[in-house]
Amino acid sequence: MFKTDINSGAETLIGPSVHVKGDFKSQGNVQIEGQVTGTIQTSGNLRIGEQAKINANINAANAFVAGVIKGNVLVTERLELSAKAKIDGDINTKILVIAEGAQLNGRCQMSGISIAEVTAKNKKDKALPTAEV
Repeated sequence: MFKTDINSGAETLIGPSVHVKGDFKSQGNVQIEGQVTGTIQTSGNLRIGEQAKINANINAANAFVAGVIKGNVLVTERLELSAKAKIDGDINTKILVIAEGAQLNGRCQMSGISIAEVTAKNKKDKALPTAEV
């Protein structure tokens, strides 16, 4: 899916010299080569290039990561990490492909649940009091 067609279908391109701060939402395919701080949400495909530096929580249908992400990643279908990918955060996806050399510093959950279900679960978990042991 990503090895051949991700560049041709991107509706939004954030170039290597661009730094975006805030909440970024898209309905289409997104390619990021620059920096993003905040949140990223797309119902399409997301490609994080090798030079990209992301400090954001991410929600996408499919994602290919070759850069650095500091934040949690929720991909409802397929998440692919290249050999140069580095994620400092938790991931939740249905299908996970990891190339040799990729780094994941966080928890991995492979449930294939939707963004709406995760959001509802997170709100419920925050509402529950925690007990110390």
